[in-house]
Amino acid sequence: MTEYNISADQPVVEVLHHGNPVIIRREENPSATIRPEYAITARKCPPYCIQPMQLAPGVETLGELEVLDCLKRIRKGDSSLIVVDSRTPDWYAKGTIPGAVNVPYAQNMAGQATDLPGVKQTLTELFGAKEAGGAGDFSTARTLAIFCNGPWCGQTPNYIRTLLSLRYPANKLKWYRGGMQDWCSLGLTVV
Repeated sequence: MTEYNISADQPVVEVLHHGNPVIIRREENPSATIRPEYAITARKCPPYCIQPMQLAPGVETLGELEVLDCLKRIRKGDSSLIVVDSRTPDWYAKGTIPGAVNVPYAQNMAGQATDLPGVKQTLTELFGAKEAGGAGDFSTARTLAIFCNGPWCGQTPNYIRTLLSLRYPANKLKWYRGGMQDWCSLGLTVV
């Protein structure tokens, strides 16, 4: 047991990241500080506007403990769920939540017509949707827990709005509003 538990009854969480086990824990160094890219407080709006707590009807907003629960469920074999890092590959390479899969909004959905091959490939191959008569069949689609850089980042809100416009079920979309900024501010493991 450590003094720096995630919660009173949860010292660490073990997840898989690219098939390898990773232990998520809180930072234990009292002099540790937040990563510089998340310490910036002056961000021009637009595009870096503070996002609402409730993004859309039916879309659940998650906190860190709920994201950790998603990761634990995936670790135990729940294939109906995926944690999606919607940031661009350069941000993903700087560090991500262990167990998250990088499916960048900007490269897969941003401004693309819904009939483009990249969008359909993401929806079917990764998210588990099916195509039925030119329309999406989301009955077998995975539940997505999506995040980006934080409460000021619009990538995930745009991603979710795009998915909703494609008729992805709102109850299968979860939004970790705090994103990497809140994850890092709590001293949680980054890979």
